[in-house]
Amino acid sequence: MGHKLRYGIFLLMLLPFTALAQNDTIPKKLDSLNKLPPELKRSNKDSIRREFYNQKTKITFPVYFTLLGDDIKQQVTAPFHAKPRDWFRAAAVVGITAGVLALDKPISRRAVEWRKESPALVNTSKYVTRFGGPYEVYTLAALGTYGFLFKNEKIKTTTLLATQAYISSAVIFEALKFLSGRQRPYYYDPEINSNKTLWHGPFYQFKKDANGNKPNSYSYTSFPSGHTTLAFAAATVYAMEYSDRPAIKFLAYGAASVIGLSRITENKHWASDVLIGGILGHLIGRQVVNNYHRYAKLKSEQAAAKKKGTISFAPSYQFGKVLPGVVYTFK
Repeated sequence: MGHKLRYGIFLLMLLPFTALAQNDTIPKKLDSLNKLPPELKRSNKDSIRREFYNQKTKITFPVYFTLLGDDIKQQVTAPFHAKPRDWFRAAAVVGITAGVLALDKPISRRAVEWRKESPALVNTSKYVTRFGGPYEVYTLAALGTYGFLFKNEKIKTTTLLATQAYISSAVIFEALKFLSGRQRPYYYDPEINSNKTLWHGPFYQFKKDANGNKPNSYSYTSFPSGHTTLAFAAATVYAMEYSDRPAIKFLAYGAASVIGLSRITENKHWASDVLIGGILGHLIGRQVVNNYHRYAKLKSEQAAAKKKGTISFAPSYQFGKVLPGVVYTFK
């Protein structure tokens, strides 16, 4: 990502926390619900029932940034609230990633060979990989515009959630890129005479060579793949919101997978970068969707509570007798 885009992401990061400072009641309730058992477990009365995934709870400007701020907070603090089953899953991911790390170099070499053998692959890969960057923004903008113009609340809400996943994903993977400082596969380091899969860490950007020049910032931001993270984050949102339509799920995840593969054929990322980017994007997308439906559930319960009336006893004295009476007050 360019410096201008990173600066824009930084500014966007400030807005959610401004909203949180103004209204911290909803985030507290959402964070509390987030610690409950799995959302779709029918036996849990506080869970997110399937019908809530069809709600059209309106997302206003303040609500959007309140949810976005809470999304980022939950995503960043998720490891501190992990349950035993989450650690088992994390261990499985680490094991699989370790295996892919060992294959990073061979896969990268083979991808470069494919590019040399097939001009068509080069042209297709360049086109596909853009859908994980600027083209994805245009796609979301088009879907959002369609929802507003034709008053399709489902598409409008889903697209707003996808943009939340997009923004929070960018925040997370930019932080990971900074911390890891992994060298990209195409970069050849003249100092070590190699293009190894090096992990330079967060302080590599301050290093200077003999001439006093700092390293190219793009050359050590390989892990994880930002394009893949963004693609899977948005794809997961649409797949979950339209879980009753298998074709949309297939299209969303299929497009995200192709974008991830294009990052390898473009020689911009190692295979393990793409793997972790896909997993990270999927987890972020799930969190964004589930958090919104916790919000929808809270709003639904609040609306139901307002409709409930109160019953009170109001005896009256008529014709020399005390008569019982009941008064029902609507809220």
